[in-house]
Amino acid sequence: MKRKTFTTIALGSFSLVLGLSVGWQARGQDVKGSYPTMAPLEQYLIADRNDEIALARSAAPKPLSDDAEVLVLGRNGYETAVKGKNGFVCLVERSWMNPGDDDPEFWNPKQRGPICLNPQAVPSILPLTIKKTQLVLSGLPKAKIVEAFRPSGKNELPPLVPGAMSYMMSPRQYLSDAFGQAMPHLMFYLSRVDGTAWGADLPGSPVMLALKQVPGAAEPVTMFIIPVLTWSDGTASPMDHH
Repeated sequence: MKRKTFTTIALGSFSLVLGLSVGWQARGQDVKGSYPTMAPLEQYLIADRNDEIALARSAAPKPLSDDAEVLVLGRNGYETAVKGKNGFVCLVERSWMNPGDDDPEFWNPKQRGPICLNPQAVPSILPLTIKKTQLVLSGLPKAKIVEAFRPSGKNELPPLVPGAMSYMMSPRQYLSDAFGQAMPHLMFYLSRVDGTAWGADLPGSPVMLALKQVPGAAEPVTMFIIPVLTWSDGTASPMDHH
């Protein structure tokens, strides 16, 4: 995988907005603090490259993550640290990929979101993380970053491949001050799907609608979160997370 594959995509072409469902947010605790500005870059970086590789791989069970390509965050964006063999890509997302651009934790340097994308998700889901991170590290003001990703009606993003999904099952994840470790879960990406078709966010339903359709976007994408009972290492997840 070469980074230039992603950096040539026009800023206004993205039709994805990463966000957790209202139902999941309600499960969390009150946000402990706010982060009005970006912290020094060092606070977002992981000093030990091998630790970041291990953290990224912890997003999915070893039979998948051991042969996955691994990206790590450097001063100029994500870099390939390990070449993969199975088409999966694992990395650790930072706080600017969190729900909503008005999130008070947009700049939270403590957040670590290990994620492994399957081969179908890599062409259309990963570019958002790559490009948004590059803009953040370039020093662009938050308002300009947000504006760059507003739907423009022009879609240059590759179409969503059927079967696109990702794993977020790391026992070491820290997704926000509001809900901390949260829960191990899988995420499935679909085009133009109403959440009611999956029974998402209904009382007692394990399915959560997490990626909202974007008005005016050429290729709206819906993402469903499905909690699972174990972390990637096979240990049980605390039931109060569910």
